[in-house]
Amino acid sequence: MQAEVRAPRRRTRVHEEYVAPLPVSRSPGETSNFRAELINQHVLVCHPDHIKKIYNQGYFGKGVLSRARPDHSISDQWEQHEGLFLPVISQSRYEELLRWAGSALSAQGLDEDAVNQTVLSLSQPVEMEDVRREASGWEEPGPNGGACPHTKRPRSGSGVEPEAKRSCRLGEQNQDSDPGSDQDFDLDPDLNSDSDSDPDPDPLVPGPGFVLVVSDSEVCGGVREVRRTPFSLTEYLQLSLEEAFFLVYSLGCLSVYLNQEPLSIIQLWQKFRSLRPDFVSSLAAYQHCRSRGWVPKVGGGAKYGVDLVLYRKGPPFYHASYSVVVERVDDAFRGSSLRPFSWRSLAALSRITSNVSKELMLCYVIYPADLSDAELDSPVCLSRLKVQEVIVSRWVSSRERVEQEDI
Repeated sequence: MQAEVRAPRRRTRVHEEYVAPLPVSRSPGETSNFRAELINQHVLVCHPDHIKKIYNQGYFGKGVLSRARPDHSISDQWEQHEGLFLPVISQSRYEELLRWAGSALSAQGLDEDAVNQTVLSLSQPVEMEDVRREASGWEEPGPNGGACPHTKRPRSGSGVEPEAKRSCRLGEQNQDSDPGSDQDFDLDPDLNSDSDSDPDPDPLVPGPGFVLVVSDSEVCGGVREVRRTPFSLTEYLQLSLEEAFFLVYSLGCLSVYLNQEPLSIIQLWQKFRSLRPDFVSSLAAYQHCRSRGWVPKVGGGAKYGVDLVLYRKGPPFYHASYSVVVERVDDAFRGSSLRPFSWRSLAALSRITSNVSKELMLCYVIYPADLSDAELDSPVCLSRLKVQEVIVSRWVSSRERVEQEDI
């Protein structure tokens, strides 16, 4: 028995086309294998091409520096300046970035004179001839709806080692740092070594690291100078444990690595279970919702006090329709609830859900009585779990009377 679902509420403005979700394989001989890293209990996709495909085809994960879509840029405003699109930032913002860069260099052990000299060299205005020369080895994508992406890659076969790689990047985000925490910065080794010593350039290095700095005193039509970006923050795609395992086990299009070694399905299952006691139930509910055509977002329900929120097709097209609470029960619907509901707390959660134009769904994951703990050590146990949906709605007496009169 399935719960009766209502039509979702479509967004009034949609600025993109729907792309069929993963898997992207269209023929038996065509396979797609993306890569992710397990870092500090987080599953991160680092390759820009993998990030784009995984997010656009199914809306898996979220950007670590963005609200949802991984499109972080140093500035939301871009401007065409003498034939090149450059991000625009204020003078005060640029000085703040310089202070951050100086603090990062000091933390790496550089003396004060070296830090001041480096920061001073970065802050000098750059001639447009130098910008064009350094940008000649990079692909310059056009603006997308008035905005231009910040991440660019070397043009294949150009054979040009861009000057920007040595000048604009003081460091990349440390892979051992926790997403959302203070970033660690490393000096680019190319600053003191020959470019030929780097046989495998980092695919996440940004393109020409230049910004258009506008004087704070004359923001409107004020003085504009092109300067180098003090440092860059790399945007990664963070997958929830449920999303990562679904891509690995159900779709077979993702490999998760730990310390540069790929994890097997059993290793990944055991690792995720150790990180989350309720992982099996949450994964069963996630997989069930995906199989019914919904796009579940795990982290999006935290602010509503639920486990999942469900979107039709994806967040750009529809508002979330359901807030989902996942509960583990046995065949008789008995179980130790992770959040024991009283009538008052359930009514409060229902009221919060209705206030944000969603419906509350209780998703019961039913474990058979003869399911042993040994069977839970393998993802094969998912085939024995059942999922029952229950829609919780408030009874409003006035609305009930109106409906009865219409009948």
